[in-house]
Amino acid sequence: MSPLVATLWLVNVTLDTGGQLAFKAAASDPRAGDGLARWRYMASRPWIWLGIGAYLTHLLSWIAFLSLVDLSQGVLLASINIVAIMLAGRFLFREKLTPLRAAGIVLVSAGVAVVGMAG
Repeated sequence: MSPLVATLWLVNVTLDTGGQLAFKAAASDPRAGDGLARWRYMASRPWIWLGIGAYLTHLLSWIAFLSLVDLSQGVLLASINIVAIMLAGRFLFREKLTPLRAAGIVLVSAGVAVVGMAG
């Protein structure tokens, strides 16, 4: 993997994970209320806009990444986002990491490593 591809891959993982975490932070605010008031409240908070900005930037970096690798390889390498998001959710939001989820982390990580080495 070239340094540019590796950099774009890390940028993609970071932006996707950051966007997911920002959306989770916006959606889990207990002050948000219900119904339309909830959506208005979330729209007024910086977390939602940080998430949207991360996703828009992620889109551009994803296109750049895909221009340099095969689609089949790029999608498989992007699967590590699942691991990053799960681990970040565990530490930032105290979400449960069950044995099955831990096994999933190991399997996805192994798969990404195999694809990364083969590319």
